[in-house]
Amino acid sequence: MTRWWWVRHAPVPDPRGRITGQLDLPCDTSDQSCFAALADRLPRGALLVESGLLRCRQTIAALEAAGLALPPALCEPAFLEQDFGRWQGHGWTELAEAKDPDLPAFWREPAAALPPAGESFVQVVGRVGAAMARFNAAHPDRDIIAVAHAGAIRAALAVALDIAPAAALRFAVAPLSLTRLDAMEGGWAVGGVNHEIG
Repeated sequence: MTRWWWVRHAPVPDPRGRITGQLDLPCDTSDQSCFAALADRLPRGALLVESGLLRCRQTIAALEAAGLALPPALCEPAFLEQDFGRWQGHGWTELAEAKDPDLPAFWREPAAALPPAGESFVQVVGRVGAAMARFNAAHPDRDIIAVAHAGAIRAALAVALDIAPAAALRFAVAPLSLTRLDAMEGGWAVGGVNHEIG
């Protein structure tokens, strides 16, 4: 059994409410009590994986500062947030007010639609699922802490629960929440979704 401990990175302060996607923005790691509580829940001796973005690395550093001894992290680009292409850095309201021609099709099918010059959530599910299968095969009977993004965690839930990507988009995944998924020989078990710490 491979035990996945999915941690969404700390919150990204953004008064403009931008679509963050794969923009490499910093996060707020000031809530020391929350990091201490999260560090207390995570397993020792686990493999550590992160997406490569600054907000994941900062979250890991804050967990280490809270007392969690972690090995060097493996960078796994398959666990990046969804690429929203040219919409990144803009707000949904801003795009609607500008009458972006691609927006109506996106809201009709948000899982399958492609943001301009970006990727669909269906594609995110494909890349996350393939990477999870690779890690499960390479690291059986291990704990894996994956510090990633809401979209990647929803994609992992789509794989583990064997549900349509559109259904997985309904999951709330709060900053610094913990989601547990166990890969077993016969399938998956879900140990908890969006468990908010603190």
